[in-house]
Order: sequence, then structure tokens, then C-alpha cells
Amino acid sequence: MKFDTPATTNPIDQLKVVGRPIDRVEGALKTTGTARYAYERHDVAPNHAYGYVVGSAIAKGKIVSIDTSKAQRAPGVLAVVTAQNAGKLGKGDYNTAKLLGGPDIQHYHQAVAIVVAETFEQARAAAQLIKVDYARTGGAFDLASEKDKAIKPKDGDPDSAKGDFASAFAASAVKLDATYTTPNQSHAMMEPHATIAAWEGDKLTLWTANQMVDWSRGDVAKTMGIPKDNVRLVSPYIGGGFGGKLFVRADAVLAALGARAAGRPVAVALQRPLIMNNTTHRPATIQRIRIGASKDGKIDAIAHESWSGDLPGGGPETAVQQTRLLYAGANRMTATRLAVLDLPEGNAMRAPGEAAGLLALEIAMDEMAEKLGIDPVEFRILNDTQVDPEHPERPFSQRRFVECLRTGAQRFGWDKRVARPGSARDGRWLKGMGVAAAFRNNLVQKSAARVRLERNGRITVETDMTDIGTGSYTIIAQTAAEMLGVPVDRVDVRLGDSSFPVSAGSGGQWGGNSSTAGVYAASMKLREAIARKVGVDPSKASFENGEVVADGKRTSLAKAAADGELVGEDAMEYGDLAKRFQQSTFGAHFVEVRVDAATGEIRIERMLAVCAAGRILNPKTARSQVIGAMTMGAGAALMEELVVDKRLGFFVNHDLAGYEVPVHADIPHQDVVFLDETDPASSPMKAKGVGELGICGVGAAVANAVYNATGVRVRDYPVTLDKIIDKLPPLA
Repeated sequence: MKFDTPATTNPIDQLKVVGRPIDRVEGALKTTGTARYAYERHDVAPNHAYGYVVGSAIAKGKIVSIDTSKAQRAPGVLAVVTAQNAGKLGKGDYNTAKLLGGPDIQHYHQAVAIVVAETFEQARAAAQLIKVDYARTGGAFDLASEKDKAIKPKDGDPDSAKGDFASAFAASAVKLDATYTTPNQSHAMMEPHATIAAWEGDKLTLWTANQMVDWSRGDVAKTMGIPKDNVRLVSPYIGGGFGGKLFVRADAVLAALGARAAGRPVAVALQRPLIMNNTTHRPATIQRIRIGASKDGKIDAIAHESWSGDLPGGGPETAVQQTRLLYAGANRMTATRLAVLDLPEGNAMRAPGEAAGLLALEIAMDEMAEKLGIDPVEFRILNDTQVDPEHPERPFSQRRFVECLRTGAQRFGWDKRVARPGSARDGRWLKGMGVAAAFRNNLVQKSAARVRLERNGRITVETDMTDIGTGSYTIIAQTAAEMLGVPVDRVDVRLGDSSFPVSAGSGGQWGGNSSTAGVYAASMKLREAIARKVGVDPSKASFENGEVVADGKRTSLAKAAADGELVGEDAMEYGDLAKRFQQSTFGAHFVEVRVDAATGEIRIERMLAVCAAGRILNPKTARSQVIGAMTMGAGAALMEELVVDKRLGFFVNHDLAGYEVPVHADIPHQDVVFLDETDPASSPMKAKGVGELGICGVGAAVANAVYNATGVRVRDYPVTLDKIIDKLPPLA
């Protein structure tokens, strides 16, 4: 099915099932421990061995020699695989570094060996017996030191310009020129990267934790040098990904190599230090923002420049993207520069680009509002735009940013905010409120599904779409139920298997909208097949209460399929609507904090997000997505940082003991409001993504609240107490 004109009234608009806060259909399986994740698939590989991955002890250089003889003789060991005996390996399209290093080493903890043994403990013990002699070479590990060597990336659209920024900025009555930094961050998902691999002849099956099944199937095939048709990926449940499981990582490839060498299925789970250093992370940024405005607060000039680093062949953190679209201003400039760093691979982490970029832009907007003497909410409203500022001929398909700000301010009690920083107190606590914009582009991807009407009248949906804790099972079930006129409990959803039709996958905030649109397309095909089967005109048929109805005739779905199941399979493909309309999601974050006037301890009191993100397919699962994103944003603001050893080139705090993330006690109260919105230009679902919108801007709202409480402006994230304690107002 081709989606190339805005959606009109369709079966989804009945909203009998879609749009309802239905509980997760797989919730009972997850809460009872019967939803099997990748490392738990003993049902498919009951006699599997265990693999233990050895990571490089240097960040850059070569392996001079590697002695595995003692490991091979250790108790229980079945195989030891290194680059020397692994055979010829390629590199996938989505990996920057090779997943098995040697002799060249590209980053710290790059995998250099896997030990396969009867038990995990035997594999771990034997791995300690491998002796590797390295020749270390110097590397670049500090973004600030390499900033001046950064270059314009070759791919994508790194720079943009409109008008004459330099002249307009120079002539502006009020100016801001400030630099902000964000640190390296880890996905820190609960489930480790894990895979069970099994060979049957030349056919490879991987039960793995992966967000993008088809992408990764192709990369496994390319890496292993085997046909894609010989690879099957199965990933029905994923215990968190946040972008870290978008691509094939070392656990999958080394499990496959280990299984081939041992002649047994092999289970591999990366130990936490290897997750931090061996997989991917959100790269650090240095961001310079310049804003010029007239005295009445209208922005005349705005520029955003960002520097980040990655391994050779990698890409930048696209932190300037939202600045091209969020605020008005005739004279504009953005620039992205990329430095070569020999740190582990930088890549997508929840809302790549906007999450980091808004941490800087939304502090800059607050600083500019203060210079102008304008309320921060009103300053943002004053500079709203209903068209793409760089391409004014292109309107937004929907843009209710101002309504998000107004609604949030009213519900949060923004009028009670004390404007003068450091002047609101409650005993020993300094109190403050902060606001920030939320923005994330709406992306859509081709997505396919197969929908079957079984002989018993049940509906089965099959697609390789994944559920990373987002609620994919539930909104897909709701879509099929709405389209076929049955209750949700009459729909069975099967996900995450590469033998199913190729979906959009889970990433980029495109998964929910795109995958349900694919189910919509397949359901339309099935509706046609059912109508023809019972002898009615498909264009006149309606589906309700488990029946197909047309011309006064009612036939149960079970009767329609009595002679055998009926199947509909199709994909939703997209035309040029995304070019004709700028499709984005918007929101506003409000945060209240308390800061101990003596110690600088920061406590978040409450948080509110107001979101405009198209039709909300399930308010309950969508709310969970947003409050989880808000929590991650609080972590980014106050505690999260992968600390780089700039001498040796690795992340020092590479486990969950040293890498701090928020816990329940850190976030006492959160609220989410969804504006009642549909976007017909997005998809037949009239929905958009929401899972990443919730993290965008929230960290800046926290930082702005800390400033309002203390009068201390921190431009270097995270906002830790050591950066404010010596600048706090005098104790009363």
C-alpha cells in the first residue's frame, strides 16, 4: 500500500480499541518470568555451551602474539576462537569497527577472543589464561584536544545556512555567545547484549537481543561471509535497547563463531564492562550557540555549531538538527564537525542529535530570555514559527508547540515561579523551576506485516517488528483488532523473527507509527479476502463484533475461515509527504528542583511533560515511554557521564556501580499530558513517534531549574554539586 496523500476517514478512526489505555498484552508473561529473553532460550538450545568474550587491554595498536594453549587445555573448554583461526570475516554496514579484533586493535575492549566451555564458570576461568602481547600506539582520546582537527563530515547534511548570520548577529541589539559541553553516555539497559547461536549445516540461527532484525540479519551474513538467506534472527523480547541494540554487536558474531568451532549451540552475554567499552555509546559534544535578538525579543540571528568524535569511518552526533526547525529567525547557520577519536564507537542513543542538542540550545534560550528580561516561556512563544525556517515554503504538518507551553505553564503553576535566581527558599532548601522545549522529528519507514484469520476466528499478526519495552505487542494487537472488528484478546501477535515480513524495526521513534501502519495495510488486504470469501463487496463491508457485515448480511469470521485460514500480507510505503510537509513532534518540559543551600545536593521535586505527537495509539504505554524518557533526561542532567581515561583511552566507570543512573527515589513525581491531536500527513494511523520526544529537552529543564534555584549557571553537563557548591548564595 502506498501512502502518498494525507489520510482521510478510515477504520482506525472508529477508536473502539486504538487510542484506549489497554494493558500490555504480554505483561503477564513478563511479570511472571515466562517471557524468554535471548540468554534464556534453553527451550531452543537445551544443550548449549557457554562463551566468554575477551576484550582488548589496549585502546590502539596491534596484537604481537596471542597464546591460547593453556586456555585450550583448561577443564571443560570446547573451543577458543581468535582472529587467527576464525577464518575470513567481513565488516557489516552498520559497524564502525570490526567485531573481532586482531592483529589491529581499534578501541579498548574490542573483542579479541571467545572461549567456549561446558559452563560459564569454566569459560570465564579459561579466558583468564589467554596471554596477549600487545604493541600499544598513541591514540586520540580527548575531544577538546582534537576539536581543532575536526572536519566537515562527508555524509548527510552537516551544514545549513539561511540569510546572513554574521552580519545580523553583529547588528543585533542583544547577543548571546556561549559554549556548552555534554559527556559520553552509556545506554545502560537492564538486559546485557546476549545471543544464543546454533548451526544446522550451513544455516545459522541467532536468538539475540536486537532492535532491527533485518538490518542485523544482513550484517551477520556480511560479517560471516554467508548468504543472507542462511541467517535467521529471532528477537521476540528485548530488555531495553535505547539504540544500543540497533546493530549487530560482538556477542552475536562471536557466539556464531564459537558455535561453529565447538559444534554446539553457544550462549554469550557480554559482561557489563564490555557493554560499556565494546558496544556503542552516546558521544560527547562541544556546542557553541550564538543568538542575536531585537530588544523586544525577536530572534534575528541564530547559529549552532557542534563538535563530536568517533572512530575512523564513524559519524557525528547531529546535535544541531533541532535548531534548524524549532525557532524563527531570518538569519541562521548550523555546522557539524567530526574529530577522529580512538574511543569505543559512538552511535545512536535514545533521540540521537536532539537529546544532546537540546541540552545546549534550551539553556541558551533561557540565558537569552534573562538578558532580554522576558519570561522564558513567553520568549519561546514569541519566536514560534509555523513553517520550516530554512525552507519557508514548507509548512509543518502539525505544530502545537505554543499550546504545549501554555498548557504546561498553567498545569505546573509556572506563575508561582520566582523569577530572580537564588531567592526562593524553603528552610535550608533553595527552590527553582525550569522549562525547556521538546522536539523530535517524525520519521516513517516502510513496514510490512502478515495478518491471518485462523479457522477458529482468531487473528494472528506476524512481523519482524521488535518490542524493546515500548509496547509494540499491544499497539499492534490494537491495530489488528480495530481493523478486523474483534476484541484484543482475540488477536495473537508474533514479533521479532526474520522469517516474518520485514518491518520498520524499533529505532528513531519510527517504530510504533510505522509498524502499525504496516499492520493496517496487511489488515486491509485481509478484509478484502474475507469479504470476497463471503460474497460481499469489500468496499461496502464493515467489521464489528467478530463479524463481517454488508448489505444487511452478517457472517462470523470463524465461518468465513471454516474452509481454511485467510491471509493478508502487505507493506506500507511512503511517498513525498515528508518533503511537502515538515513532520515533527513537539512538547514542553517543566521541572521543579530543590538544592541544599549548604551542600549543593540537588533534588528533583516534580516533572511535567506536555506532548503533541499525533494520535496516541495507547495512552498507557505512551505515558510509560515518556516518563522513562524523562527519567533518562534527569540522569543526563545530573549524573550520567562515562569518564574517559585520556592517557589509555577507555571509559573508567564501565559498570553499573560506577556509572550512575537515576533510581525511583530520585524522581518522586512525574506527570504527562498528551494533546488531542491527529496528523493525517504522517500515516493512516495519523500517529507519530513519542518514545524519544520525552527525553528531548528535559535535561535542560532540570539545569534551568537549578539555575533558577541557585543563580549558578552550569554549561558543562552533568550538573553535579561540585560545579555549584562554591557559588551558592550565602546561607540565611
